[in-house]
Amino acid sequence: MTTPCIICVAITGSVPTKSDNPAVPISVSEQIESTHEAFEAGASICHAHVRNDDETPSSDPEKFAALKEGVERHCPGMIIQFSTGGRSGAGRARGGMLPLCPDMASLSVGSNNFPTRVYENPPDLVDWLAGEMLTYDIKPEIEAFDLSHIFRASQMFSAGRIKEVPYVQFVMGVKNAMPADKQVFDFYVATVQRLFPGAPWCAAGIGANQIPLNEWAIAAGGHARTGLEDNVRLDKATLAPSNAALVRRTVEICATYDRPVAQPHEARAILGLRAAVA
Repeated sequence: MTTPCIICVAITGSVPTKSDNPAVPISVSEQIESTHEAFEAGASICHAHVRNDDETPSSDPEKFAALKEGVERHCPGMIIQFSTGGRSGAGRARGGMLPLCPDMASLSVGSNNFPTRVYENPPDLVDWLAGEMLTYDIKPEIEAFDLSHIFRASQMFSAGRIKEVPYVQFVMGVKNAMPADKQVFDFYVATVQRLFPGAPWCAAGIGANQIPLNEWAIAAGGHARTGLEDNVRLDKATLAPSNAALVRRTVEICATYDRPVAQPHEARAILGLRAAVA
């Protein structure tokens, strides 16, 4: 298989803290350093959340701006993807950083259960976030926690609410949401290929599901997400020493399946993104 595999590193997220793993980058400076190491290891997308000093989630546009500036300086060409996830803020505050014009932003198009709460994505907020992404020429990454989310993305695309062919990411292994099931995964892939012929897609596995989802996606011609947001361990007994260590493991899986690892310019071409500013 010759299609290069795009590796996305989800560097921080909203949940893991330094008590879970001291390597989780919290401050902007830590995030920039961790992203740079992951970039050198083979990641071409940085999926970014920001945190307050007490490690709680934040939607502060100033923090996102500082992170974006640092990643652009130290990781030339890397695709910057901001999270608009619901753990980081409420309502339209979730999209307050979009005027900073990152290359991409996550877009959850429907609600579902999380371990201890309902992850709410009401239709009016989803439409507003999608509209902001159109305004600022940001490519959404559709985060599909359920099969219905793929169909919702198709409806939005047909209605012109999503620019160009979507990039869909399957998120599997969240407690109370879609489990990491290979038959379901295969059906997800077939559904995306039916609704969006030729569209690139990605998969993310939570916790111990990270390795299986990386393997399934890479073997099937998709793209892979790794990082401390989703999983803080190399194995059951070993904490991951860095985001870069998880990226290196994903690179090894690519080699097992004879998939070249996408360089940033290749990832931009696959996703239909504008060239990086020199």
